[in-house]
Amino acid sequence: MFYREFHFRFFAWLFIAAALLLVPASFQARDNDEKTIYIVEVSGNVDPGMAAYIKRAYREITQAPYSLVVVEVDTYGGRVDSAMEIVDTLISFPEGKTVSFVPEKAISAGALIALASSDLVMAPGSTIGDTAPIIMGRDGPEMLGEKFQSPIRAKFRALAERNNYPVALAEAMVTPEIVVYEITMADGTVQYMTDAAYQDLTEEARENITTRRTVVPEGQLLTMHDREAEAYGFSRMTVPDIPAMLAAMGYEGYTLVRFSPNWSEDMVRFIGSIAPILLMIGLAALYIEMQAPGFGLPGTIGVILLAIVFLGQYMVGLADYTEFLIIALGLVFMGVEVFVLPGFGIAGLAGVALITIGFVLALQDFVIPDPDIPWQMDILVNNIIRVLGSFIIAFFVGLFVVRFLLPKFSSRSEGPFLLSDLGDAHADSEETKRINVGDAGIAVTYLRPSGKAEINGEVFDVIADNEYIEQSTPVFVSQIRGNWIVVQRKDLS
Repeated sequence: MFYREFHFRFFAWLFIAAALLLVPASFQARDNDEKTIYIVEVSGNVDPGMAAYIKRAYREITQAPYSLVVVEVDTYGGRVDSAMEIVDTLISFPEGKTVSFVPEKAISAGALIALASSDLVMAPGSTIGDTAPIIMGRDGPEMLGEKFQSPIRAKFRALAERNNYPVALAEAMVTPEIVVYEITMADGTVQYMTDAAYQDLTEEARENITTRRTVVPEGQLLTMHDREAEAYGFSRMTVPDIPAMLAAMGYEGYTLVRFSPNWSEDMVRFIGSIAPILLMIGLAALYIEMQAPGFGLPGTIGVILLAIVFLGQYMVGLADYTEFLIIALGLVFMGVEVFVLPGFGIAGLAGVALITIGFVLALQDFVIPDPDIPWQMDILVNNIIRVLGSFIIAFFVGLFVVRFLLPKFSSRSEGPFLLSDLGDAHADSEETKRINVGDAGIAVTYLRPSGKAEINGEVFDVIADNEYIEQSTPVFVSQIRGNWIVVQRKDLS
């Protein structure tokens, strides 16, 4: 009994001692983990791929203890919808846990992203501002009007109020018509006020103003260098790099972890940049496949390229199963047009329409534009133009290939050659021995460019000579090239 009780007490004390030793170690490990500081790179063009990357960074960082997130912003901007999405992700971090560092530039959408963090720090010589929405017109960049500026200005106003930045100066980054004054009050305090707000002041309030200085004149967008941003209350400090910033903020003994897009995200962003080209080539390849019997290399290339475009949009969160089903149904209709119903009719048109709708929806994150978000209509129009433009260009490219290139490839004969070119030889073909140049017949199938024709009461495999010939069209044998029977459309006039 004593022996068993001794063992029980011995193991109990051993367990308690082990727990006492492990608990401080676990707390110490957690304390070390919480000294981790993440650097999230925001560089290059602001696009849906960048928005997806920032979302991944948010998910992974918030799943582990961390001390601070440094958003390193170095960009001229990009798509406004992607910038808004990135801002919404950044403000999801707990307040006080993010700081934006601008090493060189945070222009346009970059300025909006930089102001989304709880603090802003800039490097010497860096700039921030100039966020007016623009569109590329025939004569170059054109500034969009109040309808587009208003929601962006509202976002700047919300971020300025959240982080205690001067609201008037923040709005002046968006709208060139806003005039901003620096107002010094009698008690020495400094305020930044728009001309509209100044005009609304009472005479009594104006008497308390000692000086008024124009900071942003009419017709100019606010763009600040590092010292101006610090003087106007945007930038917390000016430092050369992130370690210097962290030292000035009092961080010691931390571990820096740099977050940047991985290879797959870089690949997806690259695919997004060339998506219209891939779409055009893919559609052209499908058109070429429709003009030839069977399913071969052009059809395979077309399907692969369309799949690459769709998967790129799927990985950035713009495309989903609905778009996939629409595009897949369009391809099915195209297949029916090729294999079941020769020619180009209702099935082909339905396939084109479905593929167009599917890819337009895959290029955006909405179905019907929201009237309160004016740039969505522009995005929809742009996407329709991109997809339909790809179809039109693909049609002409495919037509050129079918009409001029494929016949040359099919009739090409490589050496070595004898003294005779064998142009009139029948190459021991039983079929070609039964017909002669000039024999007339009728196309039994569509010749695109190959198919079948009835000549002298027999059906032969033939190839059209540099043209597309409809079914039931009168033809005649223009050449016999080895085993090839070449036909042309017969003029009945």
